[in-house]
Amino acid sequence: MPEEKRTAELKISGMHCASCALNIEHALQGRDDVYDARVNLAAETATVEYDPTKTSLADLERTVADAGYEVVRNEVTVRIGGMVCAACAQVIEASLTDLDGVYEARVNLATEDAHVVYNPALVTMPDIRAAVEGAGYQYLGLEEEVSEDVEERMREEDLRDKFRRFVVGFAVSIPLFFYMLLGMPGMAALPVSANLIMLVVTLPVFLYVSAPIFRAAAAALRNRALTMDVMYAMGIGVAYGASVLGTFGIVLTPAFNFYETAVMLAAFLTLGRYLEARAKGKTSEAIKKLIGLRPKTATVIRDGQEVEVPIENVVVDDVLIVRPGEKVPVDGVVVGGESSVDESMITGEPIPVDKREGNEVVGGTLNVNGLLRVRAQKIGKDMVLAQIIRLVRDAQGSRPPVERIADIAVSYFIPAVLVIAAAAFLIWYVGLGASLLFSLTVLISILVVACPCALGLATPTAVTVGIGRGAELGLLIRNGEALEISERLTAVVFDKTGTLTRGKPDVTDVIAFGMPEDRLLAIAAAVEWNSQHPLAAAVVRRAEGAGITIPASTRFTTFGGRGVSAVVEGEEVLIGSQPFLIERGIAVPPKVEMRVAAFQDVGKTGVLVAAGTELAGILAIADTLKPTTKNAIADLKRMGLKVVMITGDNERTANAIAREVGITDVHAGVLPQEKAQEVRALQEQGAVVAFVGDGINDAPALAQADVGIAIGSGTDVAIESGDIVLVRDDLVDAVAAVELSRKVMSRIKQNLFWAFAYNAALIPLAAGVLYPFFGITFRPEFAALAMALSSVTVVSLSLLLKTYIPPAKRGILSEVDTYGS
Repeated sequence: MPEEKRTAELKISGMHCASCALNIEHALQGRDDVYDARVNLAAETATVEYDPTKTSLADLERTVADAGYEVVRNEVTVRIGGMVCAACAQVIEASLTDLDGVYEARVNLATEDAHVVYNPALVTMPDIRAAVEGAGYQYLGLEEEVSEDVEERMREEDLRDKFRRFVVGFAVSIPLFFYMLLGMPGMAALPVSANLIMLVVTLPVFLYVSAPIFRAAAAALRNRALTMDVMYAMGIGVAYGASVLGTFGIVLTPAFNFYETAVMLAAFLTLGRYLEARAKGKTSEAIKKLIGLRPKTATVIRDGQEVEVPIENVVVDDVLIVRPGEKVPVDGVVVGGESSVDESMITGEPIPVDKREGNEVVGGTLNVNGLLRVRAQKIGKDMVLAQIIRLVRDAQGSRPPVERIADIAVSYFIPAVLVIAAAAFLIWYVGLGASLLFSLTVLISILVVACPCALGLATPTAVTVGIGRGAELGLLIRNGEALEISERLTAVVFDKTGTLTRGKPDVTDVIAFGMPEDRLLAIAAAVEWNSQHPLAAAVVRRAEGAGITIPASTRFTTFGGRGVSAVVEGEEVLIGSQPFLIERGIAVPPKVEMRVAAFQDVGKTGVLVAAGTELAGILAIADTLKPTTKNAIADLKRMGLKVVMITGDNERTANAIAREVGITDVHAGVLPQEKAQEVRALQEQGAVVAFVGDGINDAPALAQADVGIAIGSGTDVAIESGDIVLVRDDLVDAVAAVELSRKVMSRIKQNLFWAFAYNAALIPLAAGVLYPFFGITFRPEFAALAMALSSVTVVSLSLLLKTYIPPAKRGILSEVDTYGS
């Protein structure tokens, strides 16, 4: 094992296809100081594990640049106070550059600022502030920030450049195409050949349109890599080069006129990349929405005054003012005011949640109608929103095992296509005696039509969009492997307490003898008010919920877990089990014994209440089911999954709950540490198991399961607790997570099918296999158009996932989808 390992995420621009991603991976993995490198084509990121004692981020960036690509950096200018000389500037520069993730820091003593270039995945503004202050100087804030829109600006500039190039290419090539097709009167009378005129007209256009392709191809060849740019450069280069040779009669005749073809090919290739880049930009919209939730400023009470400060200036224990319509700046607790807060952007729950003093709020959520005073508890990268963004980013960069199929195919694809193109040329020209013109056309068509881009985009675009959609619905999927395994599940195991049930007992039945039910609840609550037992709390909660006035009690006594007593309004009240009351001289009729036994048969605890010397009634208490439990279990069974319940309860209680929800496979009396063994036993029988638990008490079972599904409780969610984390405490979301996983995997397979089918169908067509039978050939221009459409089709199919609503949530979540659309 390495002594030290760090992980960095680099945002990369300039990738066009899967071979570009593989090229960058190979370049990074070729370094001795890099342990692993994974490139996500859809998210345009590279995740690198490296040894910081041997290399730096700047060295990794140079490796990417040498491969012909660019790393997107964030830049910020920070105002600094307290500098008096050049040595001060050097100290600050050294302090900033010591941060792992800062590429460059330049301090200007005259203007008293520092320009910092950094990797936002590793360095935050609080880190930069701490470095400045740690060096002994004042951090005065941001002068101007250019980081947030750098990536968007680069994408827009790239799109505009591609747009200009393909428009110019088509403006020249389309008229020439029709000239070659239809001819033009009077051309024969010109003193120079038509080919020479076409050379003069097309040369500057060809160089302008195809320059990025040739530059990228040259960079790839310098790194001894074969990319799509190499193939495209060969295709359009052969077309234009043959035309030039034909024009001047060198080896070839003037019949070899591919000028308009070469320009049109370059234009189509650029158009394809333009459309692909536009579509790819939309795949990461979910993460952009999450990032957009972060407020930039906060209103803080300082020295009794309300002051608006940048969000990075908020510190723990600051008291913030959040007005109606404003976003909550950071995670905290309400210390004043009442309001409703819209948490749908975090939890997927459409109904605003009432907040009052003592309730927790989450940064990025929307205050709807009242003024709140909030004490900051978590800031920066510790906030729930920051954790969700980090999880979604990591997940979108992960690879499900199915992607290995595409990786293997892409690694062999380009050499195979070059072999096929060369073989087709030789077979037609040498073997079948076709003209050199026809054979060259076949060669060019094959080089242009072949496209592994669709293969390379099939999986990452679907994973990126699918995981982003899950985050919008409150389903946090930690990696692509969880997606793939969830699709293959055969069994779902539920913990009972807190998962199937609410996790706290409630009074379900009140049976009074000789007094009103309200009176029975009042005297029982008066006694139980003094107890800390969960069953006692259930009685008090029921009385308060019914609006019953609870009288005072005195002389409260407990009897070793068997029962309690107290004096209420001058009369002794006893509460406890049947033996306890009999022991205290209270008669329990056989009919009452039968009612208590009947309650036990359905998983309820029968508590007897006596007032004075008479039995006053029975309170049935149980840990009640969550409202959506029955529907969720039924949905899973309809999906063909085996449903199992594990609980530490006795068999009678466990079976009662199981019967109510429709579960037949029950494992009762299981200790918490034994739950993982139960999961392992199912796996040894060949089952692919998901375990659904609370993420805290069930950690070993969640880890043992093939997929651990941790149920959260709204915004108080344990992000690290499972392979899939459900933000809401709702079992319907467990069903929805499996449905979403199946949908994403289905879309990946659909994408891979179309990508393979496209190449399997069009490469033989371009090679001319139908020409001897039907006289059908594939013009290079149309081959280029088909190539462009293949990638766009795959990305567009993935983008359809943005509007997907799992069947389990349809009808009940139509409002939430307005956030995701």
